[in-house]
Amino acid sequence: MAKSLMIQGTMSNAGKSLIAAGLCRVFKQDGYRVAPFKAQNMALNSFITREGLEMGRAQVVQAEAAGLEPSVLMNPILLKPTTDMGSQIIVNGEVWGQLNARDYFAQKKHLLPEVLKAYQKLSDQYDAIIIEGAGSPAEINLKDSDVYVNMDMAKHAKAPVLLVGDIDRGGVFAQLYGTVALLTEEERARVKGVIINKFRGDQTILDPGNKQLEDLIHIPVLGVVPWVRVDIDDEDSLSERLSDREASLIDVAVIRLPRLSNFTDFKALEGIDGVSVRYISSTRQFGEPDLVILPGTKNTMADLLWMRQNGLEAKIQRFAGKGGAVFGICGGYQMLGEQLDDPSGIEYSGTMRGMGLLPVSTVFTPEKTRTRVSGCFGAVSGIFSGLTGKHFEGYEIHMGETGSDAAIAEITDSVSGTSRTDGCHQGNVYGCYVHGVFDGDEVVETVIRALAEKKGVDPEDLGRVSGAEYKEQQYDLLADTLRKSMDMEAVYRIWKEGLA
Repeated sequence: MAKSLMIQGTMSNAGKSLIAAGLCRVFKQDGYRVAPFKAQNMALNSFITREGLEMGRAQVVQAEAAGLEPSVLMNPILLKPTTDMGSQIIVNGEVWGQLNARDYFAQKKHLLPEVLKAYQKLSDQYDAIIIEGAGSPAEINLKDSDVYVNMDMAKHAKAPVLLVGDIDRGGVFAQLYGTVALLTEEERARVKGVIINKFRGDQTILDPGNKQLEDLIHIPVLGVVPWVRVDIDDEDSLSERLSDREASLIDVAVIRLPRLSNFTDFKALEGIDGVSVRYISSTRQFGEPDLVILPGTKNTMADLLWMRQNGLEAKIQRFAGKGGAVFGICGGYQMLGEQLDDPSGIEYSGTMRGMGLLPVSTVFTPEKTRTRVSGCFGAVSGIFSGLTGKHFEGYEIHMGETGSDAAIAEITDSVSGTSRTDGCHQGNVYGCYVHGVFDGDEVVETVIRALAEKKGVDPEDLGRVSGAEYKEQQYDLLADTLRKSMDMEAVYRIWKEGLA
């Protein structure tokens, strides 16, 4: 049975996911069979496994760092917020229900057996499990409903805990001290080390504070991890990646929808020198883009209404009317159509007019499409006519069906083996359901080359696309950073000693 080590944080976005990924890589490099685990994840950036099951993106990144195929055992519960008060609950990769926060907290104890079963299966297969917590273990108003998220999960797994604080937001000593102070005596005994994360500057300045903190909490500071710019997928809406920035030679504007999902779809575009990917949420930020992308969303109708109210819909319609290139993926594709119908109240209820840029209509149904696909573009016209015949791979996660008489591609469902058409195009407006459609080198290079030629930019002035080898280099860079900034001998000692 594996020995476990749990990474908890003083708050959301303290860097738990990245520290866990880095430790997965370190353990792998040192010859251990290591796997990640997070009992409950809340994110809209999800992933579909080879079996067609849905899980959180953070554990996919951690699995890649560990050299493993992602499995829903690594993230048995995924919460996908649909409104400010409710979420779709994914259990073992499949939709379990739609609940508001209060009802979910009341139901959590019934899901504990599923969490423990998943953890045990992993534990039977690996030497080490790196467990990631959620939010903060010191949310005293939520302690009774923890069950399997933070300290209760550490207890179930008999895992010692390393607590991560975010110095970039300020007040890191107060974060760490306050978190430890709010824990029970039994919980404090589980915390075997603290980590200061995202530091910039001269580390010696922190030394007096580290010593005082250790004297106050009687827990060692195991390291000060610098702010490291590793190019690794994010899953959180707080990601630095999701910001407006200065336009480059080729300017891509992604609409930052309130319920934006799967923004990793655009990682390949971001990996090209000379291409700027700007995430915008107002007409003021629109500028003069070469390509506008409508991304996935967990609530298509609500986010379309948001664009309608803030003027972005009209801005995009005028842009497309002048021949501008527009690409919609999943929910963004649905928005581009003529009509959205939700007779069962899956998202928003009723009927809503679409943007009218593609001759398609969508009907939302209770059944969720969740699968991996591969495909080939058919006869594509317009600015991206070069996509004709190009192969791609990706995955689908959506509620609703969209009919089209001008399909953009023929795809094969990798889970069921069935074939069908997908997507639509009209003029320079394109849409499809496939997340990851830009990931393949052929596709992304064709898209960027077409935009460059239209703008009069020499495609040779643009850098190369980052591939699989580049991703491996980034995981190694992260591991190297942890080795240099943390007391890894102490980390291994804590892991091996474990807890009863």
